[in-house]
Amino acid sequence: MTFAPTRCPIPYEPERGAEAAALFPDLPPETRALIAGAAGCSPYLGGLMAQERDWLAPALYDPDAALAAEIARIGAVAQDTLAAELRRAKRRVGVLTGVADLGGVWTLEQVTGALTLLADRAVDLALKHFVAEEIRRGKLPGATAEDADTAGGLVALAMGKMGAGELNYSSDIDLICLYDETRYDPADRVEARSALVRATRKMAALLSERTAEGYVFRTDLRLRPDASVTPVCISMASAELYYEAEGRTWERAAYIKARPCAGDIAAGARFLQALTPFVWRRHLDFAAIQDAHDMRLRIRDHKGLHGPIEIPGHNMKLGRGGIREIEFFTQTRQLIAGGRDVVLRDRTTVGGLARLAERGWLPGDVAAELTDHYRQHRDIEHRVQMVNDAQTHLLPTAPEGLDRIARMMGEGDTARWSAVLHERLRRVEELTGAFFAPAEGGGRPDLSPASEAIVEGWRGYPALRSERAQAIFQRIEPEILKRLQRAANTDEALLQFDGFLKGLPAGVQLFSLFGSNPTLIDLIVDICATAPGLAAYLSRNAGVLDAVIGGSFFAPWPGAGELRKTFDAALAGETDYERKLDAARRWAKEWRFRTGVHHLRGLADAAESARQYADVASVAVAGLWPGVVAEFARRHGPQPGRGAVVLGMGSLGAERLNASSDLDLIVIYDAQGAEGSDGPKPLPTRQYFARLTQALITAITAPMPEGRLYEVDMRLRPSGRQGPVATSFESFRAYQMNEAWTWEHLALTRARPLAGDPGLQADIDAARIEVLHAKGTDPKVMPDLAEMRARIFAAKAPDGDWEAKIGPGRLQDLELLAQSFALRSGAPARRVEAQLRAGLQAGLIGKAEAEVLASAYRFLWRLQAGGRLLTDRPLDMAAIGEGGRAFLLREVDAATLDELRARLDQTTAAVARIVEAALAT
Repeated sequence: MTFAPTRCPIPYEPERGAEAAALFPDLPPETRALIAGAAGCSPYLGGLMAQERDWLAPALYDPDAALAAEIARIGAVAQDTLAAELRRAKRRVGVLTGVADLGGVWTLEQVTGALTLLADRAVDLALKHFVAEEIRRGKLPGATAEDADTAGGLVALAMGKMGAGELNYSSDIDLICLYDETRYDPADRVEARSALVRATRKMAALLSERTAEGYVFRTDLRLRPDASVTPVCISMASAELYYEAEGRTWERAAYIKARPCAGDIAAGARFLQALTPFVWRRHLDFAAIQDAHDMRLRIRDHKGLHGPIEIPGHNMKLGRGGIREIEFFTQTRQLIAGGRDVVLRDRTTVGGLARLAERGWLPGDVAAELTDHYRQHRDIEHRVQMVNDAQTHLLPTAPEGLDRIARMMGEGDTARWSAVLHERLRRVEELTGAFFAPAEGGGRPDLSPASEAIVEGWRGYPALRSERAQAIFQRIEPEILKRLQRAANTDEALLQFDGFLKGLPAGVQLFSLFGSNPTLIDLIVDICATAPGLAAYLSRNAGVLDAVIGGSFFAPWPGAGELRKTFDAALAGETDYERKLDAARRWAKEWRFRTGVHHLRGLADAAESARQYADVASVAVAGLWPGVVAEFARRHGPQPGRGAVVLGMGSLGAERLNASSDLDLIVIYDAQGAEGSDGPKPLPTRQYFARLTQALITAITAPMPEGRLYEVDMRLRPSGRQGPVATSFESFRAYQMNEAWTWEHLALTRARPLAGDPGLQADIDAARIEVLHAKGTDPKVMPDLAEMRARIFAAKAPDGDWEAKIGPGRLQDLELLAQSFALRSGAPARRVEAQLRAGLQAGLIGKAEAEVLASAYRFLWRLQAGGRLLTDRPLDMAAIGEGGRAFLLREVDAATLDELRARLDQTTAAVARIVEAALAT
């Protein structure tokens, strides 16, 4: 390609520009003029020109070829010179890109593509270099020199702008580093991880470190799962588990741009494929709009960007009308519809806008205008950074600084340039803001006579008694009716909405919320169209709507830590013990309702909802425990010794609950030799803890104005119903070692401390692992499991045609096998997925069978959790209505009930075969 400038910056410092041009006497006049303009505006570029003059002069005759040659060159350098040569390449590509950009020789995509190409190559070379070093030192188990070609299964995922090929002139690079743990024997994985973590750290240091020769790229590894507590490189299995259980909306958005860029590219591609259901959901994800809008506001709050648009000091990335606004706009629309339309899954911002327009999700003129603004914004961003190679997005505040940027854009009139930019920023704000806060309106749709009669009856309901309520409702009624008409069965949805409205005691506040937040109308319509039981629950428990009105109802799941803070805050205002118990019930209802709604609307899948239900239950038990103890101690004195620990068992221990789950609990205490308590009414130790346990059960199960908190089952304690409700630590350990049945050891695999003394919690968990190691090798484990399985099936047959839990090849069958893997391998894993992996790692099951079981578990759990959300009765497809059936089909990714029936039969048969084969061996 011939270097032919189409534009030229105006030198801000003509003398500096002339000095730079004099370095290249043999270049054509127009190229020398470009050199003068570039160096006259950017001291940084001028310095690079002087450093790399001999390379740059011929490179400017064919920049594409020069770029390709430089990328190839660094791939062949001696390993001991890699750091220096990468820095040399960064200087060369930097100066070539800057000149080609300023001269209009390269498009925006070519500019960002060149920078990304260098980043990809640098990361790949550095990663493989340090993995090869670990192999040479014998630190990567089983690896040979050839494994360095794929970095020993280690892959760097390029995120953000690097993933999209959109690096700016002074970008840092965001990477997530993962490794394929299946390349290593289970016994070698800890050692392999340590070696790969070292390689990752050294790679990041080589690229980021500033030396006398400069730096390559500032490298950020903090986008990985749980970055504050995880190493810089984690296994793909761990990452998948995290995203399945805890992944948030911003992480889904981040993975739109994710791309394997270095190391084991094939393994990275497989990981991204496995993550597809997490990123691209099969439904319209309305929460993404709210999440993106909230993020916009948080950024503005954090950066103080709420004021009017002013050019001096404006943040071209985060400010009003800036680059991030266009990116949020594009990515949010992609998240909403990309689950159903794969064409929309474009990593790039410009490409994403084009695809949205092509598929009818965005008007073509809006896409074209935003694309033009985006290109101009990126050009300005590059010039701001080119001045001194600074990672900044702020326009200068001083007039002379703005003059410099305007001249780099080829504009001699700074005031005119500023006015044009101001209008561009205003238009971006206008176009994107309208999406995040759309206007509602329209006339009332045509209704059938029967529907008209129902609607006319609304005027007599309590919620519409006041004139104010009627006036507000009149404005939103057309939109409610339109959305009800879009339900799968309009008549069903209208009748259920009628029941919801009839049960509301008042309406002004709720109707006002509908008017300002149309997505809430979608929420109510979804509930009415899909889950009549949840609609009826809403009308009986209007208090849960406080959670919706609170503004964070559609925010990402906060996690157990933040959840505990809200629990404590909910109880902090109550001084009376019973009022605290009632406040706990109100809190739990709101959060369980929120989880149910998110599941129903597809904002969280079945696995996410299961973890959220478990978080609510765990926090409720742990949060109540100190108050129960304090109330009991007021009469009988503080707990003797180290006190008691509450353990979650069963599904609670495994953190996998559904909408109607009860709680399996046991209580273990350590009195440390104390014979009794010391209080106004002292009790012997055993009686003290038995009665304290009963107080906890009462606190959870007693009917109160807000209902029960949960039903509790204590039958998993030692000796079951015949044993004491609280067990001493010594007795518990001795029982497990000497008397417990195999089924009790299986149950122990899921035991999880919820509340009590941290030291005692740790000791109990250590004893749990000790028991598993001691008893898991007993040859009677599998025969006992086979006998228990037969008794279960003889006692209870599958509850209807759509049963997902009880019966051969169903959830309980699969979970018992998974528990046997944890027991026999002595693994600490509590969750089914982790227990299956433990079985695979221990050689108790083959990889193919483990994958079948994992896939079957996901399918069966989605059917079970979805059914429990719709009804607490055996699943009856006719009774749940058309909306409920559509919800279940979406959950299990089936087109028809016949397809679901066939898949259920095939899945349970496959699981049963694997279970029976495992028992036979």
